[in-house]
Amino acid sequence: MTETLYPELPTTRSSAFDPPAALGVLRETEPISRMSFPDGHLGWLVTTHALAREVLADVRFSNRAELQHSPIRAGGKPIPPQPPAKPGLFISMDGQDHAKYRRLLTGQFTVRRMNQLIPRIEAIVRDHLADVRAQGPGVDLVETFALPVPSMVICELLGVPYDERESFQRDTKTSFTLSQDFEEIQAAFDRIEDFVADLVRRKHDEPGDDMLTGLVETGELTDEEVTNMGLLLLIAGHETTANMLGIGTLTLLDHPDQLEALKDDPSLIDNTVEELMRYLSIVQFGATRVALEDVELGGVTIAAGEAVSISIPAANRDPAKFDRPEDFDIRRPATGHVAFGHGVHQCLGQQLARIEMRVGFTELFREFPDLRLAVPVEEVPMRDDMAIYGVHKLPVAFS
Repeated sequence: MTETLYPELPTTRSSAFDPPAALGVLRETEPISRMSFPDGHLGWLVTTHALAREVLADVRFSNRAELQHSPIRAGGKPIPPQPPAKPGLFISMDGQDHAKYRRLLTGQFTVRRMNQLIPRIEAIVRDHLADVRAQGPGVDLVETFALPVPSMVICELLGVPYDERESFQRDTKTSFTLSQDFEEIQAAFDRIEDFVADLVRRKHDEPGDDMLTGLVETGELTDEEVTNMGLLLLIAGHETTANMLGIGTLTLLDHPDQLEALKDDPSLIDNTVEELMRYLSIVQFGATRVALEDVELGGVTIAAGEAVSISIPAANRDPAKFDRPEDFDIRRPATGHVAFGHGVHQCLGQQLARIEMRVGFTELFREFPDLRLAVPVEEVPMRDDMAIYGVHKLPVAFS
């Protein structure tokens, strides 16, 4: 009897802006399909919007670290099983463990509080655009704008000295680079943890008006818990938004009709941000959940212990949810995308990310109305080798 071989997660993109074409084929023909994980585990791949939301909202599917099977490789090798999440690493927890930590942070990320940050974010954006102007045409917009803006914002929010940013930015990039061996990725992650742990110790003697100090002063958390919560916020708070600012700018420049529509009607900025999130879906290889019990899903039975990988890019291009999903259209009602996830693990900092993008794109094209690429679009280096998609560099020109 011949053993059945199942495909791994499709990862080869057909263009800079589109997810792998194989995902679209699966979405139409087999929306929940068998998939082989790199560690040899046989699981499932979900590619429709409806099934993605169903899995992400179902508490019978776990996000616990020790149960996970990664759908991707690091350094060409399967990512090994992980131990249970350390105290405070709440995104890799379920139930009350997850809720405890998230509750302590929810009040920090309300829409009202995030809106209070707008004047400071505007000032940070304008300062960095002045640096772009000073460096002149040919400047790399990633290095001078897309990366430093969200880095400075999250540093100020957490109370991280901005002049110490280079080490954690370097280690964060390493931790998302798929060509690195897992041991190198883990070492980079450990260095970020040590960096935040030292900062938390300093907050006891030098408290500030910042989130880490606030967590320390709750009296409900150990330093280890505060460290790991801060680590998650530090990494997530700049890596994803930085890449959205970079590849979002490239997308607008590559769709001049949409960019002109935005310039003509700046009120379209909110919708533009949502459409960029939907269209680009930069979390390109997840999320993954593990069934805690047998679950019926999409007409099949997911056995307890089996992993389900949810393709966010495929779900956000689902024609059953979005009209003409392959088109980038800033006038489309883009609500309902799952770029920030869904359910109890939905991105905690999504309102901050939205504000940074709204301010960032608005001020960028106000300051540089004739902004254009300094190289052909096909020469822009894309982050195919990273867990978070985007551009490595974005050389631009302007008058």
